[in-house]
Amino acid sequence: MTGRFGTTVPLLVFREGERHVIKELSELRVDDIDAIVIPGGFSPDYLRRLPDVSNFVREAYNKGKLIAAICHGPWVLISAGLVKGKRIAGVIAIKDDIINAGAMYEDAAVVRDENTMTSRTPDDLSEFCNAIIDALSSH
Repeated sequence: MTGRFGTTVPLLVFREGERHVIKELSELRVDDIDAIVIPGGFSPDYLRRLPDVSNFVREAYNKGKLIAAICHGPWVLISAGLVKGKRIAGVIAIKDDIINAGAMYEDAAVVRDENTMTSRTPDDLSEFCNAIIDALSSH
């Protein structure tokens, strides 16, 4: 996958005892992961256009994996059809998108609803990252 300005952006898979392993989405299996963390910025606008990304996120959600998204990241959850009836946070710029997708927008640093975890902006990263660590530690 390429990012802004044509820079190659690998998918990172973290494993215990290893710093990271780089894999393409087609090489990943949902059963081999514990969580998906969707970053903010405008990368989610490109990720959500890829059916393979939506399918992978949906499969992970359906298998009970933690799906965390911050800032514009909930766009991916919207495109995967995972927000209807849920409480979702996100950057204020996508508030209408969240509501129009059938979710309830919450202006909070971290919102957990079943196995989705969402957050607003980089200002919330400390709370967001700690909540992800807590959720995975208790899993």
